[in-house]
Amino acid sequence: MVKKTFTEEDDELLAELGIDVEVETKGAHSPREARIIAGFEEIESFFEKNRRIPQHGEDKDIFERIYATRLDVILASQECINVLSGLDKHGLLANAEITAKESDAEIDDGELLAELGVDVKSDGDLTNLTHVKSTAEKKAAEEIGHRSLCPDFDKFKPLFVKIKEELKSAERQSFRFREDTSINQGEYFILGGQIAYIDQVGALTEDSFGKWDGRLRIIFDNGTESNILLRSFQKALYKDEAGRRITEPDAGPLFADVIGEDDIESGTIYVLRSKSDHPYVAEHRDVIHKIGVTGGKVETRIANAENEATYLLAEVKVVATIKLAGINRVKLENLFHRIFGPAQLDIVINDRFGRPVKPKEWFVVPLNIIEEVVDRIRDGSITSYVYDPKQAKLVSI
Repeated sequence: MVKKTFTEEDDELLAELGIDVEVETKGAHSPREARIIAGFEEIESFFEKNRRIPQHGEDKDIFERIYATRLDVILASQECINVLSGLDKHGLLANAEITAKESDAEIDDGELLAELGVDVKSDGDLTNLTHVKSTAEKKAAEEIGHRSLCPDFDKFKPLFVKIKEELKSAERQSFRFREDTSINQGEYFILGGQIAYIDQVGALTEDSFGKWDGRLRIIFDNGTESNILLRSFQKALYKDEAGRRITEPDAGPLFADVIGEDDIESGTIYVLRSKSDHPYVAEHRDVIHKIGVTGGKVETRIANAENEATYLLAEVKVVATIKLAGINRVKLENLFHRIFGPAQLDIVINDRFGRPVKPKEWFVVPLNIIEEVVDRIRDGSITSYVYDPKQAKLVSI
């Protein structure tokens, strides 16, 4: 129960404002009034902490949704308004419109939860509802649990065999998923006791909180796959006590000298040019390229380009491909991105749903420079050069 008292000076001031308030003493409020006051104080605490009123929405925390529903009930009840007169420090009741019956003020937290579709047992104290999952957490768990058989798992099976060998020999390490929460294509994690390989990272979109999210294609070592959201996967790893990141092994040679008859082809470097009608892209089309590395067919990778924001929602032209053998695809792709980072294309486009997307892997760099970088990676001389976007060439360091 909330303890609230007024001095005589307070009474005089309230009387001048036309507010009729009785001095509260211990036990002055009925149990029903005390519940209304205590519930409203929780709403005020939320407002003070977040500087906004609680809002509805499936992406909101369960407590915020309860407070939002409770505030609706209060604003629609004359009884609640009367009980809370003089207690509204932040003007949360200023726009009250009395539309509900007096009995509506009796709604309790259990009924609120029922209205929100939450089936939990509670003793009436919201602080004991910590076991209730938010909708976002439920969706994350559902996505993690929803997996399908990986149709091309034979391609990935050797990767998992190698990873396990490298973990056993300590060439790779695993550590708790905590400080570094980044998720990148080609990385390995352990979730629910299974090794997870990030095969693809889809186009990233920014939400209203300034956080980026996108679909992943994750291959698991039991032959299943999932295309969950990046942030859902992050949450799952973070909450899993055994969730771990697997480190990269010590760097070896990026390329084999030749692709032998018995070699397993590791992938393909591909360089794309966009057919987008975006003004900046159209003006600089000949020097804007997407650089990537794939273990599959390039044609399959770009088959749906015109519908994917990562390809600028337009068809693309393959202007160069280079076959690889005995190479770490992720390291190579990351190396390209580091070298050409100063020349990364800086535009934002709207995806098919009107959401802003900042495409990755596109760079303002001439094709001949990309080819020169590949040659210098092959002979090991790339460590002596950096790319200067102003001169549009590699310069010695």
